[in-house]
Amino acid sequence: MVLAAMATLMLAGTAEAQQTVRIGLILPMTGPFQSTGRQIDAAVKLYMQQHGDSVAGQKIEVILRDDAGVADTTRRLAQELVVRDKVAVLAGFGLTPLAMATAPIATQAKVPMVVMAAATSSITQQSPFVVRTAQVVAQPAVAIADWALQNGVKRVVSLVSDYGPGYDVEKWFNDRFRQGGGEVLAALRVPLANPDFAPFLQRAADAKPDALFAFVPSGVGSILAKQFVERGLDKSGIRFIATGDVTDDDIVNAMGDVVLGMVTSGPYSAAHPSDTNKAFIQAFEKANNGMRPNFMAVFGYDGMHAIYAALEKTKGGIDGTALVEAMKGLSWESPRGPIMIDPQTRDVVHNLYIRKVEKVDGALYNVEFATFPMMKDPAKAAQP
Repeated sequence: MVLAAMATLMLAGTAEAQQTVRIGLILPMTGPFQSTGRQIDAAVKLYMQQHGDSVAGQKIEVILRDDAGVADTTRRLAQELVVRDKVAVLAGFGLTPLAMATAPIATQAKVPMVVMAAATSSITQQSPFVVRTAQVVAQPAVAIADWALQNGVKRVVSLVSDYGPGYDVEKWFNDRFRQGGGEVLAALRVPLANPDFAPFLQRAADAKPDALFAFVPSGVGSILAKQFVERGLDKSGIRFIATGDVTDDDIVNAMGDVVLGMVTSGPYSAAHPSDTNKAFIQAFEKANNGMRPNFMAVFGYDGMHAIYAALEKTKGGIDGTALVEAMKGLSWESPRGPIMIDPQTRDVVHNLYIRKVEKVDGALYNVEFATFPMMKDPAKAAQP
């Protein structure tokens, strides 16, 4: 009897030691934002290939679900992953509305939600279980505003996509620019779905600013940049400055020479010169038929690092509150440079780089030439 009981306890202990930690990865794998999904999915797979599929004795399983960029679908998939698949972590979230739709589920289920793409500042305030390894859009907006003021830009027109991150970018760029003595001649908002930039670019041209400042989601930048040049704004002396989404590494080489010289701000470039990034680029391209990683890939890669590191700290424990606590204050060397999870806001603190599109070995890259070190989310830093 005693031996039988001991055997039962040993079997139970073995089963517990070998339990599977499931990560529910929700990404737009189809639809207009599928490049975001493709990049993050590839980075998650690479991280697991490099670091193994077990942490602290627990097997890791990633369950990928495609929400096609539709918030109602994201919410339904998150519920299924929590209730039916018993995931320990939710991750992904390609756009702000998708993350916002999921935050209440994370709170109710006490499941950590690692945001790898969505960038509106307020996302981390929607649930104490949200941890973000993506940028916050206020960061590149403030960095490029400061750089523009330091480099002879006195009058601008801002152009943003008409949704949450666009409002954040518009506010933080325009407010910062005005505070520095600059003049915002017009603040234009372009529909997110099927954008036609032509009438907005005409309004910008008519205003005769020193520069057009732009923010559009990753993947849409090529249309805007080409129309900017086709309509002759570059020939009229108007400079084009933007957040890094516009000259996304995933598409910049295909955008052609029209984007040469365009200046953007962002936390990552495939041309970042660190040894860590060079190794990441080589491994990513080898695993993905030569596909160049972009900032979304790095956000996803770092999201997996945060999850793995948290599981190490909890010794494989999957209590949601403990995992979030374990992620707070994490710091490491990312392909983007040094980063940290802010223990107060659960947002990422990282370098913001000013980059110019240049030709390197015959290919177009965002070449970094100035750094704003270890920037927090300016929106939260400004709050009392």
